[in-house]
Amino acid sequence: MSKRSVSLARSKYQFIKAHRAEHDVHAMCRLLGVARSGYYAWLKQPVSNRAEEDARLLRLIRASFLASQGIYGAPRVFLDLREAGETCSKHRVARLMRVNNLRALHGYRMRRWSVGKPSVLIPNLLQRQFTVTRPNKAWVSDITYIRTWQGWLYLAVVMDLFSRKIVGWSAHPTLQRELVLDAVLKAVRRRRSRGVVIHSDQGTQYGCDAWRRFCRSNHLEPSMSRKGNCWDNAVAESFFSSLKKERIKKQIYKNRELAVADVADYIDTFYNRTRRHSHLGGISPEQFEAAHRRKSVH
Repeated sequence: MSKRSVSLARSKYQFIKAHRAEHDVHAMCRLLGVARSGYYAWLKQPVSNRAEEDARLLRLIRASFLASQGIYGAPRVFLDLREAGETCSKHRVARLMRVNNLRALHGYRMRRWSVGKPSVLIPNLLQRQFTVTRPNKAWVSDITYIRTWQGWLYLAVVMDLFSRKIVGWSAHPTLQRELVLDAVLKAVRRRRSRGVVIHSDQGTQYGCDAWRRFCRSNHLEPSMSRKGNCWDNAVAESFFSSLKKERIKKQIYKNRELAVADVADYIDTFYNRTRRHSHLGGISPEQFEAAHRRKSVH
């Protein structure tokens, strides 16, 4: 029996139940073209086993969706359910989300850039090799801005390409060079590694003498994108797109302090620890690094 036929029969059973005090059940079944045995079976179990299971799964799906603050689509919600021990299919999760209007937030469009010239002072060592085989082999860094009623807040981040973890970040009210230096210094102190390639765009903060001296003193190998080419630093651009799509959502913060607190919660609590990353096989950056450490021990 098709889903449409089942739905039609169920609606007839509901009509018969609603009017059984006024009319004979046998007569209504005959006139509506349904079997009395089917009607009485439905009375004993008006909701099918599959419908009950869908309702149970929907509660779990909603919990995962709300825990992600509305950013998880069916693939990531499915991974949450699978991790919890559920055995439903990804298509079933997608259907239940679609029917119940649980839609993930859409991303921002990334601007298209023309191919630019390489930096004269700092070569492009990364060459878009965004997949690396070990931690602290290559980092990327970039800057974005966040609106507040006090004025702009500028955010600099440092990401380890191996795990996509944000290993250092800093927020300042101005675009001074200290913005970048503070973020990278945090990364250096946390990771304690030498010989790391650190890639950036051709912003003035990354091209000044202070930046090159900082890299030399901390045993970092600076790498720089071609001018005006965001694809050379696409992973950092992608992180900022996720931050603005999933947390900032085009809002204007009341003040810079609130903006910093929200960014800290997103990066340190959600993104690094919890957020499932498609590049990492559906686990978070910290889970990916922990799995790598366990594998290295064995």
